[in-house]
Amino acid sequence: MCKAKYFTFSLKKMSIYIGLSLSLNSIVYAETQSGYFKDIQQNIGNLIRPKTDESFSKVQFSQLSNFQVQPDPLYQQLPVVGVSSDAENVGLNSSYYLTEVHSRLSLQEAVQIAVKRNPTISQVLANLAAQNANIDVAKAQYYPQLKAGLNTGDFTSSDRGRQLYTIEANQLLYDFGKVKSSVDTQKNKLEAEQANVLLNIDEIATQTARSIIAVLRYRVLLNIAQDQVKGVSRLHEIARLRSDAGISSYADPVQAQSYVEYAKTYLLTQQNKLRQEEQKLKTLLGFDVSRTDFIIHDEFLKKSDLYNAPQLNTIPSMIAAQAEIEIAKSQKKQTELSRYPTVSLTASLNQALNGKNPSTGKQDDTDSSIGISMTSNFYQGGAVSSQIRSAAYAEQAARSKLNATYLNIMDSSQIARENIENMDKQIWVLIDRERSTAKTRELYEEQYKLGKRSILDLLSSEQSFHSSRAERESARYDIYDTLAMYINVMGKSRDIYQLNNTKIQGFEVQQ
Repeated sequence: MCKAKYFTFSLKKMSIYIGLSLSLNSIVYAETQSGYFKDIQQNIGNLIRPKTDESFSKVQFSQLSNFQVQPDPLYQQLPVVGVSSDAENVGLNSSYYLTEVHSRLSLQEAVQIAVKRNPTISQVLANLAAQNANIDVAKAQYYPQLKAGLNTGDFTSSDRGRQLYTIEANQLLYDFGKVKSSVDTQKNKLEAEQANVLLNIDEIATQTARSIIAVLRYRVLLNIAQDQVKGVSRLHEIARLRSDAGISSYADPVQAQSYVEYAKTYLLTQQNKLRQEEQKLKTLLGFDVSRTDFIIHDEFLKKSDLYNAPQLNTIPSMIAAQAEIEIAKSQKKQTELSRYPTVSLTASLNQALNGKNPSTGKQDDTDSSIGISMTSNFYQGGAVSSQIRSAAYAEQAARSKLNATYLNIMDSSQIARENIENMDKQIWVLIDRERSTAKTRELYEEQYKLGKRSILDLLSSEQSFHSSRAERESARYDIYDTLAMYINVMGKSRDIYQLNNTKIQGFEVQQ
């Protein structure tokens, strides 16, 4: 039977080495202001622990999106909507009116303010930093592992008063790539967290844009409601004067009064909705927006590329789904490699006090050893095989999620295009209706004065005129709102709202 041989070295040399190391550390900590000792400390530190990579807070988007999306053919059979002949005349150039303008903000400026102060972004960035630290945890297995301890003697024997001080060192030599696969898994998780940050930035940007659109919508509708109150109030006054003069029935001003009350109720409804949306926007931006004039530039429509094929590898939801696939693959590889052995260089030193050293049998003796060890989890009752199957299913689930994300993106983009085309057509119909109701209102008023029309006809034409105006403006802002959601789904928020190459709470997306 062969007996394993270990390399040994002099206890005196090892003691000298330990003493020098402790002395050096003491000098470093005592002379923290000295650049010379700082350099020594840094160089020694690089030998015994991994250096933190601080580049995690800057995303190289070209690298992050460097993959090809290949969904299953089953999910690619979707129709494509062509460009409408009236696509450039969607009615998005109409101006809105504000009575008092105290400040002006573009849509892009407002979105930038919102994302730079939102606590949700702070939360996901903290998660990102935590995941970056997990990479260092995985890398630490490449570096020396030191353990120290104190054991007492057997309390039931004569050596119960003994203390045995032990120091053990372990340095990984070869592990068939187990540590590397662990590091790769953590790096893939970091990419998933980076994609999650992008998703949250896009979400906050979209919330802000839609809230601004809603504020502008209800400001316009409020103006229309005010015009409606003025219009029906004027008709009520005409009916009252004619009734007092005996030209028309007393029922005319009574009927007109009911229309005035309805118009005032509608005005209060629009005021309430406007205040709610302004409060939402105030929460996002951090200041009172009731006197802020928000501007939506034409590039909001032009840069959305409504009819261009989406670049799937630039969409954060697709990046996140792809990252989950890579995580599952690296975890599967990590599990498969756990079957292989790990080769390490090991060293130990123990010192007995008040008793015999169990390794040498000598009183208060010291013992040291150095050698190479090889360990392997040879069998764990089939646990590794089960873990491999689990990892394979996780990879399959991640690929299915990628296909589901692709399908959702294509479906949402298709619906957005259809809605915008339909609302574009609706706007032109409403413009014609507005013109006809305006003419009808004028004719009915002349005919009412001649006694050829009833007050109800006149009131109905007045209400129809303002209703067509409100519907046209609602359709216009519906297009804006749909565009904001489309931009989010297509991952274009950072381009449209000018968020690339900009610091967002310490995070930056570099193109």
